[in-house]
Amino acid sequence: MTEVRPAAAASASLWERDAEVAVLAQAVDTLCADRSSSGRLLVLRGEAGLGKTALLAETRRIAEARNCTVWSARGGETLRAVPFNVVRQLLQPALLSLLPDEAREYLGDWYDIAGPALGIAEPGEGHPDPQAVCDGLVAAVRRFARRYYPLVLLIDDAHWADLETLRWLAAFVERLDDLSVLVVVARRPGEIKGGAARHLAAIGAVAGQSVTSLSALTPAAVAGLTRATLGPHADGAFCREVWAVTDGNPYDTVELLAKVGDSGFEPSEASAIELRPLSKSARGGGLVARLEELGVDATRFAMAAAILGVGISIDEAARLAVMERDDAVRCAELLRTARILTDPDPAAAPVAEGDLEFVHPLIATAVYDSIPGSLRTAMHGIAAQVVTDAGKGLAAASRHLIQVHPEGDQELVEQLRGAAGEHLAVGAPDAARRCLERALAEPPAPEVHAQVLYDLGCATLLTAPAKTVDHLRTALAMPGLDGDQRVDAVYRLSQALLHNDQLGEAVRTVEAEAARQAPGPARMRLQAVQFMWEGIHAEAASPARSERLARLAAGLTGRDNSERALLILRGFDAMTHGENAEEVIEFCDRALVNGRLAPGLGWTDPRWGIELLMMLASSYAYTDRLDRADTLFNEAVRAYESAGWSGGHTSLAHAYLGLGLRRRGRLREAEESLRKSLTLAEPVGRRLPLYWSATCNLVDVLLARGHVDEAWRVAEEFDFGPPYPSTIVLPDPRSVRGRLLLAVGRFNDGVNELEEAEKAAAARGHLNPVMVPWAVDLARALATEDPARAARLASEARRQAERLGTDTAIGEALRCAAALETGQRAVRLAQQAATYLESSPCQYEHAAARVEYGVLARSVSELSRGLALARTCGADSLVTTAEAALKGLGAPDSD
Repeated sequence: MTEVRPAAAASASLWERDAEVAVLAQAVDTLCADRSSSGRLLVLRGEAGLGKTALLAETRRIAEARNCTVWSARGGETLRAVPFNVVRQLLQPALLSLLPDEAREYLGDWYDIAGPALGIAEPGEGHPDPQAVCDGLVAAVRRFARRYYPLVLLIDDAHWADLETLRWLAAFVERLDDLSVLVVVARRPGEIKGGAARHLAAIGAVAGQSVTSLSALTPAAVAGLTRATLGPHADGAFCREVWAVTDGNPYDTVELLAKVGDSGFEPSEASAIELRPLSKSARGGGLVARLEELGVDATRFAMAAAILGVGISIDEAARLAVMERDDAVRCAELLRTARILTDPDPAAAPVAEGDLEFVHPLIATAVYDSIPGSLRTAMHGIAAQVVTDAGKGLAAASRHLIQVHPEGDQELVEQLRGAAGEHLAVGAPDAARRCLERALAEPPAPEVHAQVLYDLGCATLLTAPAKTVDHLRTALAMPGLDGDQRVDAVYRLSQALLHNDQLGEAVRTVEAEAARQAPGPARMRLQAVQFMWEGIHAEAASPARSERLARLAAGLTGRDNSERALLILRGFDAMTHGENAEEVIEFCDRALVNGRLAPGLGWTDPRWGIELLMMLASSYAYTDRLDRADTLFNEAVRAYESAGWSGGHTSLAHAYLGLGLRRRGRLREAEESLRKSLTLAEPVGRRLPLYWSATCNLVDVLLARGHVDEAWRVAEEFDFGPPYPSTIVLPDPRSVRGRLLLAVGRFNDGVNELEEAEKAAAARGHLNPVMVPWAVDLARALATEDPARAARLASEARRQAERLGTDTAIGEALRCAAALETGQRAVRLAQQAATYLESSPCQYEHAAARVEYGVLARSVSELSRGLALARTCGADSLVTTAEAALKGLGAPDSD
């Protein structure tokens, strides 16, 4: 039988891995050959002991031989609860090489966002958006990759990496196309569930065919390895028994052969019977028994090392094991000799002098699992104190604190709350949640129980709205939340209900609490919140609600933010109902201070949230005050991006910025902003209100540009159709979908959808013809099939437009009327429409009116003017129409 040998320089763990090494070497060569080449991700999958770590070590050797920069990190079974643990390890070489001022200059705008997560900057005020922190880490590593080219990143035991690192890694590897860096990830199959499993699956999907599944060694390879280790005289029967005992696992094989060498018996068929009991000492109970043979002190020191998990210093392990330093040094040497502990490879990652690590994760797991439950709990409690005394902070100690046995210890409750605050400050809400859930299990004293539940509700608001609802409801039912904090809790509960698609319950919750409050600022704030949720709840619209809101807002001057909120809500309500635009604007203006948002009413202010200000900006957008709408929409994007909020808030801000750009007629820019909104919304989840806003506006923009096929593709991809959300979406999604169906030739479906839009608008009292434009589209569609009804619809649309009183509304109504007429009456109506829309800030509608008037009047000058406007807007179908009409009139080509 032929024995398969590894390459000359390879270690024993690389037997029968020539193919894998060749792939890794080729990837390194490709990286070094061309700085402009795309990056690459390789994933090594295999059960414990199959040689993943050895292959990563070989990758390092190959890369360093080619003058690459190599950074590496490793997940730990007991360290999964430590946020950003692995990514911090990975970037330590770069971070340690930068002075604080250099780091700030190098990371630029991302310093304040990613710096706290990396441990190089103090957290700022407030809680950063986790998605923004992830984006900041992606940007930071991309900048490092360019600076340190050629760069190789090695991540071992990724199945044990913390959730925050896996979120970053999944995002980073998706963006390797334009970044020349090699990423090699090693992981075990299975084992992980939940969010970590999803991120690992996403990483595997990016790797595609570059996922290598490692297999056990063949009998031939084990025989070769045995003879290379023990001598060529090892007979066949002995070699076959080595393979049978180890199942071809490289780690087990190497360990078994080392023990055979230590035992001194001959590798013959007669001694093969000794292999099985000898192998048992390499794992599990056998390893523990071997450890106990080293003595009580060595066992206790090994247990302390297993509890600490990483960066095992002799001093900290000695304190945890309750022994003198000299005894600890002696135990460490015994454990090194026994191949249980070893010195870390300084080339793999920066380490403190004297630090230790386990020879293999399998050994660390076996030692940790061998610690009796009660002792392990007690040691975690001591470890928390050791870590805290070492100045590493409550966040670092929290992985030990959550393991302590619950005893009603109020000091522990406060430590866990403090650790949760530190986690939230660096953008790790999942870690904060774990701390607070453990604090509840202590349990906290009655006077702080509600406070802990409130903290937990705040921590889970963005990640688990259903859990937030439970936590805050329980907190509000207990004593301990009073005054402004109780009002805040009710507001956050209503937000969580909103995000959990329980908007009706959100309205009822705020209404009930408002009734409990005495007249004053708190009650007024809750009333404003109630009207706010009702204002975006499609099912809550009623004349009685509008009358109550009008009475409440009538005498308000905007002296505080509660009054300003009610004025904004009154303006939004009036706008949706199509009341006079000047009155709408007057309400909105009274809510501003010198034309700007009042202090405490900003985009990132948690007291009121994003919804109220979007109502304000939308009211301006649909009453032709696009200057103020544009200012507000752009302020939203700048505020969220500068604060590092790149999740749902920034997605919604870009969606509404796209709406404003669409109203302005800047269609190309609108499309760009809306596509960015959809990208940002993807991690949050589909079918949520922010998805509807982005998708509806993108379809509307694509239809305006004349890109009907793309509009249909977007609608299909993002499920833009019934059932519609319970929240208001601007513009009206039924109207937009009806127009889309007509554009793709589905006449009956389009008419039916517009008629459904008519019913929904009537039920809600939504009579603003620009926001809910079903009437003009339905009138045009029925012009031939039912001209009488079309005329009635056009007449009613004009009546509503004149009631609103904006140039855009009246101009659009006149465009519709012109489309239903012929001869000179059509020409006169088209001319009037163009005149009104020339005074409107909506450039696309003006371009359309000019082209339509030019076609009807056969006017080269009007068509040329319309063509120029259409080109500026990016309205490609209008450009085609105008060019064809000009050609038909014999006009020269126009660029």
